[in-house]
Amino acid sequence: MPEKDIPADSFPAAHHRTVRSYVTRSGRATVAQQRAMQELWPHYGIEWSDAPLDFERAFVRRAPLMMEIGFGAGEALLEFARQHPDINCIGVEVHRPGVGHLLLGVREAGIGNLRVMCHDAVEVLEQIAPASLDSIHIFFPDPWPKKRHHKRRLIQPPFASLLARALRPDGTLRLATDWEHYAMQMRDVLDASAAFENHAGAAGFCARPDVRPKTRFEARGERLGHAVWDLEYRRRSGDDVMT
Repeated sequence: MPEKDIPADSFPAAHHRTVRSYVTRSGRATVAQQRAMQELWPHYGIEWSDAPLDFERAFVRRAPLMMEIGFGAGEALLEFARQHPDINCIGVEVHRPGVGHLLLGVREAGIGNLRVMCHDAVEVLEQIAPASLDSIHIFFPDPWPKKRHHKRRLIQPPFASLLARALRPDGTLRLATDWEHYAMQMRDVLDASAAFENHAGAAGFCARPDVRPKTRFEARGERLGHAVWDLEYRRRSGDDVMT
């Protein structure tokens, strides 16, 4: 018998912004996802508050810190955390059913180095201490394909500044998209930032890195003939940044 759906608004509420790069979809959470939120969120969730975010306390250890922004169902994030037990991994996602799905995967995998925030990534990046993160992953963000919606795309100059603020010097920013126009915009925005250096140099794009496992979403796209563009940047140190 199929599981009964539960309205997504029964999950912890995500903060609402006046201008957002996402829309809160009317998806519904399964009973299993709702149960995961009830049972696992207290262990793996980080509640949003106006207080400074203390990630060492959340993980009960000090370790390199990776954040994935907009992890969807969490497939890539879960695999990364499983393969890198020495890294503390944080997932930031506003869509609650995806958070519940990831928590189910965390329990099944039996890993302890992953925490989740159900909140707007812009406010999270504004709140954390500067140079807190060793790496940031942004894989397949909403492309907002219609021209009139391009202004809603996540990768814009102000957001690039927030990413630079959050990353430590020599930290790594990795991105991927299967929309060519958005790939070009990402490259142009980040190449124009004095805070970032493109690892691919003049080539612009790089091969899929080992740290980005191929998801079912990507495999399906490949079968349909969709290309994927990967980008990787180094956060320049203060001495490297041109003024």
